[in-house]
Amino acid sequence: MKLLKDLFLTNRLFTAIGIILLLFIVSFIAGGLYIIPEIIFFFLLAAFFADVILLFGKTKGMTGERTLADKLSNGDENEIVIKLRCLYPFKVSLRVFDETPHQFQRRDVEFNLKLKPNETQSINYFLRPVKRGEYSFGAVNSLVTSPLGLASRKFSFSADKNVPVYPSYIQLRKYELLAIHNRLAETGIKKIRRIGHNQEFELIKEYTTGDDFRTVNWEATARKSKLMINQYQDDRSQQVYSLIDKGRAMQMPFNGMSLLDYAINASLVISNVAIKKSDRAGLLTFQHQMGTYLKAGNLSNQMATIQKVLFNQKTAFLETDYSALYASVRRSISQRSLLLLFTNFESVQGLKRQLPYLLAMNKLHLLVVIFFENSELTELINKKAVELKDMYRQAVAEKFSYDKKLIVQELKKHGVQCILTLPENLTVNTINKYLELKARNLI
Repeated sequence: MKLLKDLFLTNRLFTAIGIILLLFIVSFIAGGLYIIPEIIFFFLLAAFFADVILLFGKTKGMTGERTLADKLSNGDENEIVIKLRCLYPFKVSLRVFDETPHQFQRRDVEFNLKLKPNETQSINYFLRPVKRGEYSFGAVNSLVTSPLGLASRKFSFSADKNVPVYPSYIQLRKYELLAIHNRLAETGIKKIRRIGHNQEFELIKEYTTGDDFRTVNWEATARKSKLMINQYQDDRSQQVYSLIDKGRAMQMPFNGMSLLDYAINASLVISNVAIKKSDRAGLLTFQHQMGTYLKAGNLSNQMATIQKVLFNQKTAFLETDYSALYASVRRSISQRSLLLLFTNFESVQGLKRQLPYLLAMNKLHLLVVIFFENSELTELINKKAVELKDMYRQAVAEKFSYDKKLIVQELKKHGVQCILTLPENLTVNTINKYLELKARNLI
């Protein structure tokens, strides 16, 4: 039974059978002998059984495994590696199928390769999840064919593995490494000149290239007979909270991923940047009612806690209650903090309904409202109109696009910081805004 379960017939065998049947038909029509097709048939039968013996004569003809990370990064390309080794004493052909999680809806994860005796090969491909949660991988199935090519034997490896998909830790590490090597400008992070100096003195040190001449300590320079400067430390332990709207407006998809997941990924990165800058990072999620509150901190386990909290965020697809957000902020956050509000407004009227709560929060803290530009509207506006209905669509698109600009003006008029950004540029623009506010000593 095991043999029948793992035995597959190849196209080459069916082609040979078709040719033999054709020869029988021709012989029947011609009224001749059937000896030639019979000889070919028995030869094919013998070759088929020989092929089966070659494939199943060795108990373990192939070994293999699938290698991937313990958790996948949401919105990023995650590498999957399949390693295969041939234990047959002859060259084999393989068709490899990986049973990917149903969330990907992919039926094309198929590879063809050839392996020599005792040869090992690796197959590398990438998967991009667009939702957080638990993903279940099936088996890696390999159909092995001998040089005769009449039958195939199935081998299965690495069956049934569950892998969680977390907010983008690949993006987190990327910005962290670039920050360590002072290469953030490569990703679009602007170099922002610091306005003024913090008056909290730290130490006197020898001048090095790039230091500000205005901080030269002339008395220490005279004593040491070399150029010495004063070094001041930045403001530290400022609180940075990411306020994440999980309401209906944040479920709009962009490039397969919801605006909520873009906001969650950006919150993870900005929290890490804030902690690296010696500030304290916290979270607050909300929709029709308040969600999770995580007090700002910068201890060693804070990032792990933030990642765990963000992984478990879900939506009820209901309207957002900003009055509940204001009440929660007033009750939970007593120290003046930077509030990064990830939300989305589609009309000026929608903003004005919530504006009193935003202004009230801005009086207590430094509020930055972050909302999204619709790139599909821009594409529609720039597309050449062919018919009258295309002109109507462009007019509506221009109206919605203009509303976004009016929202920015309305917020700035009331002294509220804001960012209008494409989802793909959200992380970079948020970091830029944070660094700008730090440079201006607003937090």
